[in-house]
Amino acid sequence: MSRPIVVAYHLVWTAYGWWLPNDPRGSMSHYVQSNVIADLSELHYGRKRLQPAGREVRAFYFDAIGKLQHRLLKLGVEDVQFIAQAFQDVIWQEQYTCAIMPDHVHILIRKHKYFAEEMIANLLLESKFRLRDFGLRTADNPVWGGPGWKVFLDSPGDIRRTIKYVEDNPIKMGLPAQKWGS
Repeated sequence: MSRPIVVAYHLVWTAYGWWLPNDPRGSMSHYVQSNVIADLSELHYGRKRLQPAGREVRAFYFDAIGKLQHRLLKLGVEDVQFIAQAFQDVIWQEQYTCAIMPDHVHILIRKHKYFAEEMIANLLLESKFRLRDFGLRTADNPVWGGPGWKVFLDSPGDIRRTIKYVEDNPIKMGLPAQKWGS
């Protein structure tokens, strides 16, 4: 049986400190690099099949705040605007679907000449420089929590479902709908 052809990517990454290697929901980390946060929770590779209650995740991050090298980064309204400006030309040109949340980003991108990892790296770098250039972050304060991850989409149904998911993400958090680059 042949493998489906990837037609799009759902790219996701978190702001600094929001999905630690030993997150109670699981993570894609094989080890906890920092001994300071190692005792917060046990490492579980991969997303856990049974997800913990929200209060458990909130308690984990409440405990993590005092142990992180930098403050837990929550993207405010001004941050979102600068990040959106950094993404805007690319989003408009490529017609990506994008949601910039207080603690993570979702972007839906059609198959491209660049690998998914390269697209994430370019967006992370440009937005980090934009926030620093306008004095919203210092040079030593990390902006993003890691290289992010990708979900391969191989059918029009996958793409429609993911567009709805990305577009509904801010609304579910009580934020206004986001339409960037239109």
